[in-house]
Amino acid sequence: MPQSLAKLYIHLIFSTKHRERLLMSSVRSSLHAYLAAVLKNQECPTLKVGGTSDHAHILFRLSKNRALAQVVEDLKTSSSKWLKTQARALQSFHWQNGYGGFSVSPAEVGSVAAYIERQEAHLRVMSFHEEYRKFLREYEVEYDERYVWD
Repeated sequence: MPQSLAKLYIHLIFSTKHRERLLMSSVRSSLHAYLAAVLKNQECPTLKVGGTSDHAHILFRLSKNRALAQVVEDLKTSSSKWLKTQARALQSFHWQNGYGGFSVSPAEVGSVAAYIERQEAHLRVMSFHEEYRKFLREYEVEYDERYVWD
């Protein structure tokens, strides 16, 4: 086959270091736009960005020319540097070391986008830890609890 074709949807989740609640609503919408712009520059169209004061959820299409680990590294490094310029309280900002990347079926893209849209409501019912563990169980990801959190 002479062409390389792919359409891979990813639901990416990562948190602030130690789940610090630093992403106040005053900066969150700008951060979401910034994350989408970084992904666009990596040929990874964004479908939805959301989150709360301590973590982000991003639904995007992974470029056939990029590895997920590299996309995430660039995304977190760039956005961390940007966040540090946005407010004095963010000058020592860091994302957690790890991330969760989950494949999404084209048939589920709409429901995942809706889930991301309702993040504030979800976290009134369960903590980020509970939510993240739920994803790990649903996707049957083996993990060691000692190393999931930093």
